[in-house]
Amino acid sequence: MNEIRCPKCKEVFKVDESGFAEIVKQVRDREFEKELSKREALIKQETDNAVKLAEANTKAALQKDSAGKDTEIAKLRAELVAKETAKMLAVNEATKEIEKERDSLKSQLREQQTTAKLADETTKSQLQGEITQRDTKIAELKAKIEMTETARNLAVTEAVAIVEKQRDVLASELKGKETERQLAVSQAVSKIEKERDALAGELKSKDTERKLLEASLNEKHVAELKTKDEMIAYYKDMKARLSTKMVGETLEQHCETQFNQIRATAFPTAYFEKDNDARTGSKGDYIYREADENGNEIISIMFEMKNEGDETATKKKNEDFFKELDKDRKEKNCEYAVLVSLL
Repeated sequence: MNEIRCPKCKEVFKVDESGFAEIVKQVRDREFEKELSKREALIKQETDNAVKLAEANTKAALQKDSAGKDTEIAKLRAELVAKETAKMLAVNEATKEIEKERDSLKSQLREQQTTAKLADETTKSQLQGEITQRDTKIAELKAKIEMTETARNLAVTEAVAIVEKQRDVLASELKGKETERQLAVSQAVSKIEKERDALAGELKSKDTERKLLEASLNEKHVAELKTKDEMIAYYKDMKARLSTKMVGETLEQHCETQFNQIRATAFPTAYFEKDNDARTGSKGDYIYREADENGNEIISIMFEMKNEGDETATKKKNEDFFKELDKDRKEKNCEYAVLVSLL
């Protein structure tokens, strides 16, 4: 038997091995389920943190590379725009200068025509030749401008091709980074899944052990119940054969026999005899006294044995005898009182 103290009312009560095992099982199962929930929550949290950390690191690296490439592309585009603007300004200035010279020559020609209408055809031809030369020069300059424009367009095309090539390279690198990130995440998830599976296997093994233990305890409990039922049936049969007085005396004889079997080895200096002194009007059943080597009494107990048949009309309870038993204990100067009862 095991003694257990209630944490609330502080009352001490006794339980047999099966009841104690059931209490231990309830506490153990509750703690096991609680620990299992904690470990599952911890594993899930670690998994989420690992995935989020991997994604955050990969995203930061990709954003950093992408920002660098975007800055380089913007710089190249700004340089192209600046060069194109400079070329256009140069062309415009050259065109304005040539047109200015042409307008000046035309103005001179008109003045000469106005002031010298009678000039000969040779002078006019010379002026016309100069104008033609000027027009030719203008055409040449325009052709050069067109060539410059073509070269500029070609340069812009080449620059755009370079930028697009760099963009494609960057996209390829980003794709590779994304693949690496997905692989890292996949590996991390795979590792965590393996740990989860291992834990699940361990939990399954623990559950199997628990079920086997429960089955073993149930079998043991069934066997104990069967044995107790057989003993109860035996005692019921025995009680049915005895009178009320004989039922009580049988319990006394049983207790005395059990004590005498171990008296020589366990209680060599003990006194355990029936209480036959009824001078005070009442008496107990047995008195136990034990002394040390010097004859000093170290313990004394008043024993009362109570039993009854199943067919007894007036049923008694253990509490009905406490007061009388304590009175007998005091009258016989015993330190303790014990009620041995089958009521």
